[in-house]
Amino acid sequence: MIWPENVTIKEVGPRDGLQNEKVMIPAQSKIDWIDQLSETGLSYIEVTSFVHPKWIPQLSDSIEVAKGIKRNPDITYAALVPNQRGLESAIEANIDEISVFMSSSETHNLKNINKSISDTLPVMKDVIGSAAKSGKTVRGYVSTVFGCPYEGQVSPEQVFRVCDQLFEYGINEVSLGDTIGVASPRQVALFLERAVKRYDISKMALHFHDTRGMALANVLQSLDYGVEIFDSSLGGLGGCPYAPGASGNVATDDLIHMLHNMGIQTGINQEKLIKAASMIQSFLEKPLPSHQMAVYNAQ
Repeated sequence: MIWPENVTIKEVGPRDGLQNEKVMIPAQSKIDWIDQLSETGLSYIEVTSFVHPKWIPQLSDSIEVAKGIKRNPDITYAALVPNQRGLESAIEANIDEISVFMSSSETHNLKNINKSISDTLPVMKDVIGSAAKSGKTVRGYVSTVFGCPYEGQVSPEQVFRVCDQLFEYGINEVSLGDTIGVASPRQVALFLERAVKRYDISKMALHFHDTRGMALANVLQSLDYGVEIFDSSLGGLGGCPYAPGASGNVATDDLIHMLHNMGIQTGINQEKLIKAASMIQSFLEKPLPSHQMAVYNAQ
């Protein structure tokens, strides 16, 4: 197989990684961690989410965190936005890129957003349009692409219907999420075989969770289809708060180790990345679940 020479890693730890953590991390600690991440060579960091605090208390300090970080002009600082009110806060905080989110399965969308897919799409359209008018790029997260905790396997057609609408509304990129970590390499191959014929590969990212230990295998399969953008969370932090048992995203440190040893460049410094992982590990007062951090902690 001909793999890409370069891959873009989009770090989602400060948002997707922390949102499910029970230990409340002070805003200044989050700021310090994001500033440390900004020194690693990452080109993209999702720093927070502007959802209502009652849904995700851990991220209730979103404006303080977004305003407090040191901005590196070479990095895109993104945030998750659920609606117009969240968008107003994100713009106030000078977020570079807006991320909107919805599920490809009806039941998960109802549990996650409290709306049907048909009722969610007009909200997405308004937010995407308003963000674009404000000069912001927009990323669309589509969840439960490879399986739903309530409905089981999700058909590619179901996923494509949602993606088609989001692209029509003006998103710049879609992140396809294995939200509960059920995908296998074969399933990923069958999906991408169709997806790469339908969408511009440069506008597609994969977002794998590692619930069943398949995330790196699924990344490898995606590379075979020319995918060059992956979401990951440092140390393997994360999980879906609405999908019990879902573990964190593929760990950024494990992913970087694999890619660099395959000769695929990311622009990320592994030593600095481990330093940033050690910092958030100390804040959480527990070992991070990634393999690289298990090695680091054993030294």
